[in-house]
Amino acid sequence: MAVTLRLASTSDASLLLPLVSAYHAFENIGAQLSDESRMAALQPLLTPDSVAGRIWLIKEDGNAIGYLALCFGYSIEFGGRDAFVDEFYIRPESRGQGIGALCLERIKRETQKLGIAALHLIVDRNNAPAQRLYAGQGFTERERFQLLSCPLNSDQTPVRALKGEA
Repeated sequence: MAVTLRLASTSDASLLLPLVSAYHAFENIGAQLSDESRMAALQPLLTPDSVAGRIWLIKEDGNAIGYLALCFGYSIEFGGRDAFVDEFYIRPESRGQGIGALCLERIKRETQKLGIAALHLIVDRNNAPAQRLYAGQGFTERERFQLLSCPLNSDQTPVRALKGEA
């Protein structure tokens, strides 16, 4: 098994789109997204030296089997730049072979070279295999904290006026 992990570029968009769609179906997320919307969301991560983040394409014996999307941020708590593993997907038939651990080891090295002080991710509470993988790579649960999200680009987002605003 020859596994490669390389930075994706705009020329990889057609390889990535079905993988992203498969990941969204697996996690039961993004059902409202069209392929056009997914592609638009991928584009900023596919340009060289993007300030938004990076996507790595995972290949096994030359075939695209997954991807890892990393989005950059900044954390006062962690003392500098941080990043979220926004999406990490490996096709089901390629799981359980150590590919995920290999990819995370490489990504941690790459992010350190980029000056990233901390790496974060979100995992489904019911996905025990993924939780074991991440724990084995040094990710720990922050029990005191809960991730909350407020989508700002949806017509369904409630907008409430602050006191004193019209």
